[in-house]
Amino acid sequence: MILDGASPSAIEQAARALAAGELVAFPTETVYGLGADASNDAAVARIFAAKGRPSDHPLIVHVADRSAVPAFASMVPAFAHKLMQAFWPGPLTLILPRRDGVAAAAAGGQASIGLRCPAHPVAHALLRACAGASPPVPGLAGPSANKFGRISPTTAAHVRAEFGDAVPVLDGGACGVGIESTIVDCTRGVPVLLRPGVLTREQVEAACGQPLRSPQDLPQQAPRASGTLASHYAPNARVRLMDAQALQTALDVLGPDAAGIAIYSRVILRTPSDRVLRRRMPDDAAETARQLFAVLREFDAQGVRLIWVETPPEGPQWEGVRDRLQRAAAD
Repeated sequence: MILDGASPSAIEQAARALAAGELVAFPTETVYGLGADASNDAAVARIFAAKGRPSDHPLIVHVADRSAVPAFASMVPAFAHKLMQAFWPGPLTLILPRRDGVAAAAAGGQASIGLRCPAHPVAHALLRACAGASPPVPGLAGPSANKFGRISPTTAAHVRAEFGDAVPVLDGGACGVGIESTIVDCTRGVPVLLRPGVLTREQVEAACGQPLRSPQDLPQQAPRASGTLASHYAPNARVRLMDAQALQTALDVLGPDAAGIAIYSRVILRTPSDRVLRRRMPDDAAETARQLFAVLREFDAQGVRLIWVETPPEGPQWEGVRDRLQRAAAD
């Protein structure tokens, strides 16, 4: 069932369902999330079951604003406050020390919790309605609304393709960012980048006033976080990353026998077969991020066996796109 996210009555209906322990998918500016009351371990268990996701793989909790953070986090370092000030609401998740006895299932049993304040107006309205529901829902656990390890959804139709009518979906249109949030670990005294997104390292470092560290830089083990497995965001077709020259060489070798292949590249290539699907990758990193998952889903829907993608540039603006494609292409 798809609900109109612009309708106040649909928002209230979704908030009542969430307060009753049910699942509701909702839009954010990044991707659509599969929502449940983060404080209700039984409701959160339904997320894991619906996605086929391991229960020790933590979920991100979405909150309406910074005032909800103390409900889940026991401590917020000063640099994390700066990041909230700079980027909330927006595509940034902060891993913080978790309050004892709160949202253990959503945290995958860890002593930390991932929190984010989404910028999408439908998500914001839903979170506000949930906070005023009976019983109140202070935050929504909301991993991407797809089967575990598969392509994240960026439209309500994508969610319905994953779950049919089993999960109601608040329709907020196509997501404007298109890839998941940047994740910064704030539990080890310094900011540590666990997952890149559309926010660049330079932006994050400028906001918090400290250099971003990598997990391998520190002796303590990094907390588990969403979307950080080596293989993730994968279509049914096999994804391979190649530079433009390798793409053209592969096409020339196959010649007119090339079939069942889709190509996503910035460079215009000579295709010796009209059975090769082609989509041009934008030159702009933000626009590529916005359309990336929709393009992969489109290729899957066409039944291709192989998706050949031109490796994105090395610039910092492309780090989030590179990360998603490398995980999609991982064995």
